[in-house]
Amino acid sequence: MSDVLNRFLRYVRFDTQSDEKSTTFPSTDKQLVLLRALTDELHAAGIADASIDEYGYVMATIPPTTNKIGVPTIGFLAHVDTSPEMPGAGITPIVHRNYDGRDLILPDDPTAVLRLRDVPALAAQMGHDIVTASGSTLLGADNKAGVAEIVTAAALLTAHPEIPHGTIRLAFTPDEEVGRGTAHFDVARFGARCAYTMDGGSRGEIEVESFSADAMTVAFHGFNTHPGYAKGRMVNAIKAAARFIDRLPEELRSPETTDGHEGFVHPYSVAAGVESTSVRLLIRDFVTMALKDKEAALEALALEVAAGYPGMRVEINVEEQYRNMKEVLDQHPAVVEYAREAIRRVGLEPLTHPIRGGTDGSRLSFMGLPTPNLFAGEHNFHSRLEWVSVQDMEKAVEVIVELCKVWEERS
Repeated sequence: MSDVLNRFLRYVRFDTQSDEKSTTFPSTDKQLVLLRALTDELHAAGIADASIDEYGYVMATIPPTTNKIGVPTIGFLAHVDTSPEMPGAGITPIVHRNYDGRDLILPDDPTAVLRLRDVPALAAQMGHDIVTASGSTLLGADNKAGVAEIVTAAALLTAHPEIPHGTIRLAFTPDEEVGRGTAHFDVARFGARCAYTMDGGSRGEIEVESFSADAMTVAFHGFNTHPGYAKGRMVNAIKAAARFIDRLPEELRSPETTDGHEGFVHPYSVAAGVESTSVRLLIRDFVTMALKDKEAALEALALEVAAGYPGMRVEINVEEQYRNMKEVLDQHPAVVEYAREAIRRVGLEPLTHPIRGGTDGSRLSFMGLPTPNLFAGEHNFHSRLEWVSVQDMEKAVEVIVELCKVWEERS
């Protein structure tokens, strides 16, 4: 099991940050460096058909070892890219052995400290080995912990053909962090009945419910002219956008005031100019139809604000991002129940809670590949304080192996 830590420490040193502003796929060439390395590593482990396609997707097959007929093909997926929100180059991973509740001070920035009182999840990690970065970058556990777990389980299964299982498909993808991870994913070529993303948090977690998500752009178009001669002529789009943001209805809620199954509206980006100012908003709810209600309220507010500025024009665009995977997974109960059984077999209690976000599984489920999300041990995503437990990664490897066995046994 030390293999999973060694792999993880190697993978996080690859700079694989994706780029939301890029128009290429993958959004950055540096993701391909790790994806090609993974292809070679799978070949070295005896997985002969591992390949990388024109879009950077790595796919591979572990042949069946069972004599049973009709055992479904299942898959495991992880993404290699790291968030563009935090530096991802020059990562120096640090293994803090035998955690005992002490403060973990990250050496590159003494103000970056993991404290038990601030991070409740650390209470379950006594005696574990905790991996962090050094304080100036994220760690990349999201999702290189999942990558390391899948490769380790694949190598283990390949080396032990006595473990009975059906055909297993593996995939490693780019650009999940910028919402494009499944843009060119070929579900038919992948050829699995279902799949599991290894991209979750605490050990024992299985996530079967995500937000439904849209993005809205509200663009105010005014008129700019020389400010010294602007009386009666200038129409300032910045002021309209500021009033729009200030008047966002309280009942629509916001990320900083919601949890559980509560949705929200989140203005997260403004491109400002007198002539034109656009506001980007995230629209989130666990009930897909409720997105329309939020969007209608925002459109009405934008038009009302624009009417207060003679000559102001407003343009609204809504983009579908992903939908609640539960709508699909409820139609495939075995996919979830077998995962719960695998988690129990490694001595853990299955934990289920809603994802206040989305995963590639959200999109893949609606593309015909039911895909819940399993724990990988990741914590403090997209942060300099990101961390993962080695023992949790080891448990995730065990769950992958047991899940392959459960599908074989129940078929």
